Amino acid sequence: MINNSDATIPKGFWEKLAKPFFVLAPMADVTDASFRQVIARYPRHGEPGGGPDVFWTEFVAADGLMSPGREVLRYDLLYTEHERPIVAQLFGSNPEKMEGAARLCAELGFDGIDINMGCPDRSIEKQCAGAAMMKDPARAREIIRAAHRGAPALPISVKTRIGYNKNEIATWIPELLAENIAALTIHCRTRKEMSKVPARWEHVREVVELRDKLGSETLILGNGDVKDIEDAKEKVRQTGCDGVMLGRAIFGNPWLFDQNKKEVSAEEKLNVLVEHTKLYEELLGKVKSFAIVKKHYKAYVNGFDGAAELRERLMLAANATEVEHIVEAFRKSPQAN
Repeated sequence: MINNSDATIPKGFWEKLAKPFFVLAPMADVTDASFRQVIARYPRHGEPGGGPDVFWTEFVAADGLMSPGREVLRYDLLYTEHERPIVAQLFGSNPEKMEGAARLCAELGFDGIDINMGCPDRSIEKQCAGAAMMKDPARAREIIRAAHRGAPALPISVKTRIGYNKNEIATWIPELLAENIAALTIHCRTRKEMSKVPARWEHVREVVELRDKLGSETLILGNGDVKDIEDAKEKVRQTGCDGVMLGRAIFGNPWLFDQNKKEVSAEEKLNVLVEHTKLYEELLGKVKSFAIVKKHYKAYVNGFDGAAELRERLMLAANATEVEHIVEAFRKSPQAN
């Protein structure tokens, strides 16, 4: 099924990555511009033993980027040069809108485009996007081709699951590989399972073996329940995948991708909490609720005396200035000494 006539489709930065590579998952209302800037700094991104090797934006609606309200959505596409290579993740089911959104991402200077074909959110599926793509392989392939038309010089990748209600690797994955995408990330659960069952990494090996059997050059990344970089390395050894995507493990630990950083102190976490909050307010405060950044506080503030009380006070803060004052007051309190 592999379409060798399209073998000239660009692989871009993907060809230059040393294997195995470790990348940051796109997570809605988590991996926004402020958090990515923090992550780009602390795990020594771009240095030996640092990372992540690739950044993703949060997923963004292709339809929205082509609508009159696109200026607000473009805040989701903010990035800095220090985050390269950086991939814009899009979702949508309208080929014309996907082509236009891909063109916009190319104009904005992104290094690649990823299409979300695995999100189980019902509001996304109602748009025939995300996980709903698994029900319509023909449309999925047209969406990939539309992205290529919009950004012919950029590598296109896909993030998906092993199937909708059951394992559909044998039928679903060849459809994607036939479009010669540069990379394919497999979240090793079905849409039906959401994240309610443990990720089954044997299915990543199944995808790798299928890729090899079909003679595809698409890079395969595994995703799901990865604890840290050592765990990611072990999963590479078990499955033969080219890279691993880490998601929830980044909460409260921007140093996750630094292979030399073994311990993180409470003081370091509090410093980053304040820095992260200030960045969020500076970059996104005009268009997003301050409550969004607070979802990180539980992860930043735990495991030390007085953490629960400090968290309670931080959750009542209305802005970054109040957060900084609360943290400074805690540092001067007997609990912190």
